[in-house]
Amino acid sequence: VQLQASGGGLVQAGGSLRLSCVASGSTFSINAIGWHRQAPGKQRELVALISSGGSKKYTDSVKGRFTISRDNAKNTWNLQMNSLKPEDTAVYYCAASRYTGWVERVYDYVYWGQGTQVTVSS
Repeated sequence: VQLQASGGGLVQAGGSLRLSCVASGSTFSINAIGWHRQAPGKQRELVALISSGGSKKYTDSVKGRFTISRDNAKNTWNLQMNSLKPEDTAVYYCAASRYTGWVERVYDYVYWGQGTQVTVSS
């Protein structure tokens, strides 16, 4: 499975960005999908996920601002990010897991896209 992420960039605080991820290859093995981020000097964290059943979960700091979605027919998933804050600045990664349900542990994601930089200026 190969994942290709896109959509990062530089935006002012309060602005919006939309990240996209396209999966190719043996996509039948994908169940839960998610977006993670890693800021300089910090550990990678799960930002949002969708289970294989369609349930969504967000980390507290992005609730109400970020929306994750997926299109299984197209093997794509997106992260709409609104009301961006400087603390959202990080490299964002799309990832996929073979596990069903809410996959919250970073190491349970086995497929990773390349990172895309999101920078929010104050």
